[in-house]
Amino acid sequence: MNRFLYLAAMLSYIAATLLPASDFPDTAVSVLCLLAVLTSLPAVRGPVLFFGLGFLAGGILLLARSGITPAAYVTSFGDMIQMVTLFAFIPILTFPVRFGDYAEQIRHLVRKRLRGTNSLYLLTSAAAYLFSSFMNLAALPLTYDTIARSAGDYPIGKKKRFLTRAITHSYAMPLVWSPLTPIVGTVLDLTGTEYAPVLPYLIGLSAAGLTLDWLTAGLILRRAESGPVRNTRTEVAAARALRDRPYRLIHIPVALIILNGLIILLDQWLKQSFLFLVTLLVLPFSGIWCLLIRRGALFFPAVRHHFNTWLPKMVHPFFIFLSAGFFITTLHVSGADATLTEWVAIVIRRTDLRVFLVVLPLIPFALAFLGLHPAVSLALIAGSVHSGSFFHTPVVITVAMLGSAVPAFLMGPYNATLSMMSGIVNEKPFTLSKWNFSFTWRYLVMLTVMIQLLYTLL
Repeated sequence: MNRFLYLAAMLSYIAATLLPASDFPDTAVSVLCLLAVLTSLPAVRGPVLFFGLGFLAGGILLLARSGITPAAYVTSFGDMIQMVTLFAFIPILTFPVRFGDYAEQIRHLVRKRLRGTNSLYLLTSAAAYLFSSFMNLAALPLTYDTIARSAGDYPIGKKKRFLTRAITHSYAMPLVWSPLTPIVGTVLDLTGTEYAPVLPYLIGLSAAGLTLDWLTAGLILRRAESGPVRNTRTEVAAARALRDRPYRLIHIPVALIILNGLIILLDQWLKQSFLFLVTLLVLPFSGIWCLLIRRGALFFPAVRHHFNTWLPKMVHPFFIFLSAGFFITTLHVSGADATLTEWVAIVIRRTDLRVFLVVLPLIPFALAFLGLHPAVSLALIAGSVHSGSFFHTPVVITVAMLGSAVPAFLMGPYNATLSMMSGIVNEKPFTLSKWNFSFTWRYLVMLTVMIQLLYTLL
């Protein structure tokens, strides 16, 4: 039952986005999202149930106090369905990688060139950084599918934690500068800052974060045994395939460039959101890629199997994201978001800007544990500070706001990063959040120091 409701909700969202002039798809989205939340409730457990019920109760209370019409209780559902739809569709982008045996060829290269866990961590990290720069959320399953089998040949005690850290830490770093990531466009729009002047500082912050991760990982892995990698029966076949088609691995970066080129073109023509454009392109792009590598016959059965098996596992993401979306909508409908904005403005007025820059990274980080996306948190902050000394240093503020989103991505248990990664490695988002803690607090210290230096110099 849940699988059909989830699929219907996602399809109605796509229809509502493609047919904005019609009211029926919007109403269908709201009704189906409400039903998806209600039917998911019996299967949800733990913190997700606690926070989800908190969002629902808070939203209902806000609407009740505002005297909103009963219909608003239904129409307030539907926000954040775009995120859940993306989670459901993005893994399809890994089908060509799996069917084309790219991972096995990379495994051969890894075994041939690398001899220690440090080197494997660096390779995984570099791959995640590269893919994230071009693909955003698709980088998570793509990097994991590409590297995971190679990791089995190394003496790694906790493989899931090793790969999760390597992938998520590096995945988060391009999010502060890549123009293809939603948070960058959101913050630039909020601060009114041009992209070119701030780009060098953002790339510098991204490189510093990546270097910090590599140094931290080197200390953790120093005691790990390098040892010889284990032989496998597929190694001879992989080596032969690599000799026969030595340039085949270039398919992946070429495909990434083409995909992002298509997104940029469609963005100019359709004026749709990044999330929707990626969702819209995943199926045809993956299918055409499979056809080009002569694996087209495998594609549609794999898609059918994916929706039959993946959607039932998405009970927690559907419940928490749709509940959080309901609460966020009720904030706007009831006018409570203006109150939150005023609170932030009071904090800014009563503190020095330099002091506020120390507190700023902690705001989206804390709100991420309440289910708010960093873009929402930063929008509340920006709405409070469009006057006064805050925007006398727009470059510093922009760097601070974008840098502040990274801890929320790394540890927020309800955001897209950890929700998707938890499905990939089959671990709870809170477990992944705990694994990322040691790097996150170091990053926060580094970010604070860099922002203060930038404020002093500029």
